[in-house]
Amino acid sequence: MVEMLSRRLLLALLVLGIQAAGVARPAEADEKPIRALLVIGGCCHDYAAQQKLLTEGISKRANVEWTISYDPDTGTNHLNPWYGKEDWSEGFDVVVHDECSANVKDIATVQKILKPHRDGLPAVVLHCGMHSYRTEGYPQTTPWFDFTGLASTGHGPKKPIDITFVSEQHPITQGLSNWRTEDEELYNNSNGRLLETAEPLATGFQKWSGKNGKENEANAVVAWTNRYNGGTRVFSTTLGHNNVTVGDDRYLDLVTRGLLWSVGRLEKTAAKPSADQ
Repeated sequence: MVEMLSRRLLLALLVLGIQAAGVARPAEADEKPIRALLVIGGCCHDYAAQQKLLTEGISKRANVEWTISYDPDTGTNHLNPWYGKEDWSEGFDVVVHDECSANVKDIATVQKILKPHRDGLPAVVLHCGMHSYRTEGYPQTTPWFDFTGLASTGHGPKKPIDITFVSEQHPITQGLSNWRTEDEELYNNSNGRLLETAEPLATGFQKWSGKNGKENEANAVVAWTNRYNGGTRVFSTTLGHNNVTVGDDRYLDLVTRGLLWSVGRLEKTAAKPSADQ
């Protein structure tokens, strides 16, 4: 009887061991948190709410520790105060640029913002971040456009956008599905193409009726990656005007995966699109 119980106990322990070995533990749990800086504020958006939607939404999907520099100024001329620091990027693994500062045009200031990225610091650029820092040479070319990988100078009406992923093999887009936004701004691709260093991930299609009743439509790349200055990883999306978009699980899935890709963690993380969580 004792021998039989011992055998049963041994078998039970063996089964438990096999089950435990089969449980996939998130690889990211063994890694340090990603130290991210969110630079946010400026014209035209509800940044007070969006700073929370972004940081809380991304942190539910990935191991990210945030420092937020929220600028409540609602103009286009104001530089986010964080950039006044001499070593403004020190200690961060990635910077999320979500500022709206079109009329900050001092080239020395812009070059100071870009220097850490030229030196290899990954970045994520969201929505109005694409329309910022219109230095000399705008709209044809600016140092900021070299960084983002695509020039954009304006947008259409606030209407739903049909999002189509064009690169199913890229790590960022794997598992993501096409969707239709609520009312949102479709940013143009003003030079008609991405830089050679950039790769499109998704396009947006928008259709609306003009004041004269004429039907209008537009297509544009809305998400892409760029290899800045020879290799720095930059993920960009022009989506994100309204809170309903920024708080959408599908948007947060996309931005989270873009952030993880930028720091080389996407292949290692257990973060998945929300439908699989």
